[in-house]
Amino acid sequence: MKIIGNGVDIVENNRIKNLTKNIYFIKRIYSNSEIIESKKIKNKVSFFAKRFAAKEAFVKSLGTGFRNGINFKDISVKNNNCGKPIIQLNDKVKKILKKKFSLNRIKIFLSLADEKKHSIAFVIINKI
Repeated sequence: MKIIGNGVDIVENNRIKNLTKNIYFIKRIYSNSEIIESKKIKNKVSFFAKRFAAKEAFVKSLGTGFRNGINFKDISVKNNNCGKPIIQLNDKVKKILKKKFSLNRIKIFLSLADEKKHSIAFVIINKI
């Protein structure tokens, strides 16, 4: 496998705490599946902060940021059966990846961490 991009982002949890008091912010940033999953989580600030950081880290790994029609809701962070965080992309972002990097298959690695004041995400995109 060859690394084609990496990105990292850190957010202040209090910033996300204040922003997520606004339902319009939540609906603009998080996918429907993330919003549904958040209802099962006790520490919503940590949940939303890590996902915000993951989305930022992902677009940094692309080298584009939120341009070319990519929006926060196009990227969804889920957990597999063992709890490992994974990034799911919608078809629009997959097409952008295919066009930008001329490849069909990639592997995205995501690592999340948080402390009381901060949450951080690290993303690596590998060509398969």
